[in-house]
Amino acid sequence: MISVEEALDLVVKHKLVFSMEAIPLEAALGRILAEPIYADRDFPPFDRVCMDGIAISYDSFEQGCRYFKIESEGAAGQAQKTLKDANNCIEVMTGAPRPIGTDTVIRYEDLNRLEDSFQVEVEPQEGENIHVQGRDQKKGSILIEKGQMIKPIDINVLATCGKSQVQVFKNPNIAIVASGEELVPIDTKPEPHQIRMSNAPMIKAHLGLLGLKATIFHVLDSKYSIETELRQILNDYDVLILSGGVSAGKYDLIPQALEELGLTKVFHKVRQRPGKPFFFGSNDTKRAFAFPGNPVSGLVCLLKYFVPWHRASLGLKHDSSLRVKLEENTHFKAPLTNFAQATLRQTADGQLLACVERGNGSGDMVSPTQVDGFIELPFGRDDYSAGDFFDFYPFQNIDIQSIK
Repeated sequence: MISVEEALDLVVKHKLVFSMEAIPLEAALGRILAEPIYADRDFPPFDRVCMDGIAISYDSFEQGCRYFKIESEGAAGQAQKTLKDANNCIEVMTGAPRPIGTDTVIRYEDLNRLEDSFQVEVEPQEGENIHVQGRDQKKGSILIEKGQMIKPIDINVLATCGKSQVQVFKNPNIAIVASGEELVPIDTKPEPHQIRMSNAPMIKAHLGLLGLKATIFHVLDSKYSIETELRQILNDYDVLILSGGVSAGKYDLIPQALEELGLTKVFHKVRQRPGKPFFFGSNDTKRAFAFPGNPVSGLVCLLKYFVPWHRASLGLKHDSSLRVKLEENTHFKAPLTNFAQATLRQTADGQLLACVERGNGSGDMVSPTQVDGFIELPFGRDDYSAGDFFDFYPFQNIDIQSIK
């Protein structure tokens, strides 16, 4: 049995290298960028009018001019206008280029319209209501880093930069394999000795947070069934995430079957709770993550090992955990690394505090719905003191600002 640190190191060392592909912008949402996105021009690309009103020369106002004759009109999409007489104005609309010879825009709300001119009724600030060229970003600056998941707001940036085709990492083909005679489909009424399949949909949902898709399979607890099904799945998929059948029972046949089908055992069993029987196997092109069947165990292994493996395969820093402070003294007596369920809160000065919440064991699938993630309490001690810092693995992409 190896340590958590050794297991994570081995998993990351067995990363796959994902190739790239160009896809249409319309299909890019949720995919992982394989290229940095640079500004192809200044943002904004010209001095942009921010309010409907008139553009004037501030010097004229400063010299006492309060009535500005309308010389012309400038709208969004029109070429830049030029003010010919500094004591005149140009009517401008939001999005129009700032006319040459002007440096200040005054809103209609601050004007009195006359027949062919405007009277200024406020004391404007020089340069107001003009979004200066390059203020947001300069040409050549990085707008979106390589390795980021493409969000809806990123589509705006990509389109602005003319990226009708986007370079993204190819997603691995992932199979989620649930094993066990006791499992029945979720739309089936189970017999007293049966349970509905729930781990596989949970794992698939978490993969969705990473922009990944997966296909779910179910294998029965027989050597023939497992080997027959897994042989075909290994032919068709790059990555297998298995749930159940990895412990020391008579019907825990998954590790042996994976090895007989050509995967080398990298390790089996990790000094942790929950999730100790975790098996990880590999060959030249395939990876198998075989998690225990208890839902909390599977979730721990997914967050602690699969997520860093996926990040490493994208060429990213693999550690995506948060660093949090333990809020209360906590005791766990076991010669293992403990992954304890915990809730988060944020102090007034921005510090993240984690409060451990005791569940009912790794088979309790309800208690995790009431917490924010797992806090890793390292091996080698029984008592963990309030104020100490530990790694935290959130169940979802947490908006820190939303934590109370």
